[in-house]
Amino acid sequence: MSAAKLPQSAWQRSQVVRLTPLAAIDFIVRDPEGYALMGQRSNAPAKGFYFVPGGSIRKDERIADAFRRILKAETGIDGSVSHARFIDVYEHLYPDNAFGDPDYGTHYVVLAYEIRVSERPTVVLDQQHSAIRWMHDGEIVRASDVHPYARAYFD
Repeated sequence: MSAAKLPQSAWQRSQVVRLTPLAAIDFIVRDPEGYALMGQRSNAPAKGFYFVPGGSIRKDERIADAFRRILKAETGIDGSVSHARFIDVYEHLYPDNAFGDPDYGTHYVVLAYEIRVSERPTVVLDQQHSAIRWMHDGEIVRASDVHPYARAYFD
């Protein structure tokens, strides 16, 4: 869809994606056996690939608040950044974007955290995911349907 055909609010969001890097949080959610939660993405970027749960930090949103919001929305888990292990900062550069505009890609600066849960949560699929899988690290790093950016968390 061209920018000219987007509703005003979507056009404004598309311009942010076109012009700036997005701050985001990704979660390596591990069950008691050490398996990690992966979701198959239904939309760009990384459409069709399995990826860890995560999302963008909103303007004026504190990292701790974004952490709670995104974790709950993506996994159903109530959690706090104080109970997570910070992994590292990653940079993800995609050739595409959620707006379908071929003229620009998406740039994320990602804070990655590991969360260990006492039992597997009941994850409700949203419009961004078509399936979930619990995978062990070795499977993740070898799987061709896991996005290379997600595999980097497990190397």
